[in-house]
Parts: sequence; structure tokens; C-alpha cells
Amino acid sequence: MNAELQLSATLESTNGVSPQWTRESAQAVHDLPFNDLLFRAQTIHRENFDPNRVQLSRLLSIKTGGCPEDCGYCSQSAHHQSGLKASKLMEVERVIAEARKARDAGATRYCMGAAWRSLKERDMDALVAMVEGVKALGMETCMTLGMLDLDQAQRLKQAGLDYYNHNIDTSERYYAEIISTRTFADRLDTLANVRDSGIKVCCGGIVGMGEEKADRIDMLVTLANLPEPPDSVPINMLIPIEGTPLVEAEPIEPIEFVRTIALARIMMPKSHVRLSAGRMAMSDEMQALCFFAGANSIFVGDTLLTAENPGEDKDSALFRRLGIKPFAREAR
Repeated sequence: MNAELQLSATLESTNGVSPQWTRESAQAVHDLPFNDLLFRAQTIHRENFDPNRVQLSRLLSIKTGGCPEDCGYCSQSAHHQSGLKASKLMEVERVIAEARKARDAGATRYCMGAAWRSLKERDMDALVAMVEGVKALGMETCMTLGMLDLDQAQRLKQAGLDYYNHNIDTSERYYAEIISTRTFADRLDTLANVRDSGIKVCCGGIVGMGEEKADRIDMLVTLANLPEPPDSVPINMLIPIEGTPLVEAEPIEPIEFVRTIALARIMMPKSHVRLSAGRMAMSDEMQALCFFAGANSIFVGDTLLTAENPGEDKDSALFRRLGIKPFAREAR
């Protein structure tokens, strides 16, 4: 079957049922002429979302540094000499105060991240209080705390946690080149626990880590073929950080990054595709192409965990130029 016929068969199978994507069918989409790819992505985006609305989320590091994992991209790993000092878990009251400021600035989802391998029982009460406090502000809640077992996921669900972020980072083939302290299967197990608890899954990856095009495609195939595609799919562009093994990684070419966004939109039509880390290195034009390709969620604020992020004034100016407005806050 040639690429166009294979593509048509795959897209037809999306009518009401999530297809089982293959590397071949996904690559047939990825390799379309750029204008055709963007047209298909924008068409699917319009069928599922308002094309001129983007969700604003805020991410707070509630526990920074000292992580025992050796993820090659991360400044928070205890294995790397990034100069980042470890901190204790932030106090509940401070987290809620920061969430209130984010809400008042227009964010509708609040994400809390801790540099842990896995959640420890001694911290559960504080985390539950954080979720309950942020929910009381009328915001969606999201956490990323490392690996979870089913009981932990269920307790967070009972507290009102809406989303749990746990990225697979890259393809299964390339994964061991980036991380040795946790397996690809470990990540899938945590995703299953999150899904089984009833929490919505937020899961994506990082591009520009020296992977091949096939790895980016395989990563999206894995996500699209989960029992339920993630509700939120963050696509991060590597931020090279001094002291980490990937500081010299070859940057991904901008058009290839936009192709990855478009492919994610086509393969996961109803998911929020999040333009995440790396926006500081993106031109306004590149970001505009990403929004046209189907990205409809960003993180706002001057920092993204420990890295720089475009300021709210810069994002607001870009939105005005593009005629984009933030998602409205849902009534609760």
C-alpha cells in the first residue's frame, strides 16, 4: 500500500474509534508535504477545538533538585553538576498562595511538580492538602511526582486531582540512551495506575535529544495506542542545561518540530497538545506555526520548573497579534 492509500485508510478508521497506529501509517502522515500536513492537522483541530483558543497553565516546582534519577536532560538530577541545590517540599500555604496568583493572571490549570523518583507516604497528607486547596480556587489540578502505585493514585483522585503528568520522554528504542535508573515499562506502569484511578493522563515527551525521526514517530505511536490516548500531550523541545549530559545535543530543526506537533494533533484528535518547554528558543513565527498545527496549551510564567519561560507580557503580545484568546474558566 502506498503512503497516500495507507494514510487514507488510517484516517478513515478514526471515525469514532481510536485506530491502532503503526510506525508506517504515522510516518506516512509525518512525511506529507508540509502544507498538506498542516492543512490536515488544522482541519482535525477545528473539528475538536476552537482554533483561536489556547489553554494557559502554570507550573510550580514544589520540591526542587536532588532527584536520584539520572535523566540526561534534567538539571534536577543528583547525578549531574548543574549547580542546582536540593530543596524541601514547599509548604501547603505557599503553594496555594502561588496558585491564587496564577489564577488571577488567567491560568485555568495549576501543575505542581516534585523532583522525586516516586511519591513517599510521609508527603501524602501535604500533597492532598495542596490539591484540595487549589481545587477550592476553581482551577484544574495537575501533579508530577514520579512513579505512583495504584493506591497512591486513588488517594490523589479522592483529593480531587484532575491530571497526572508522567512523560515517556522518547521512544522505547532510544529511552536507555537518556535514562538508566527507570525503565520504559516503569513509566507505562505508572500511566496504567493513573488511568485506572480515574485521573486524566498528561503524557508526552522531549524532542531534540539526539533521537532520530523514527524515535519521535514511535513515541507518538506509543501514546496514541494507549488504552486511552492522553488527555494532555506535552511536546517539549530540549533546553540544553550546563552540567547535564545533553548540553551539546544537536537542536531539532524548527520545521521538524512543527511536523511533530502536527502529527500529535492528527494522531490524538481530542487531546490537548501542549507546546511546553523550549519556547524561549522559538521565534514568534515558529510558535504561530505550532498553534496552526494544533498546539492549544502552553505554560505561562517566567519559569518552567528551573528553566526560563517567556514572560506573560510576551505571550499576551503574541496572542494579540494572532487573535488568540485563553480558554475560559469552566464554571464549577
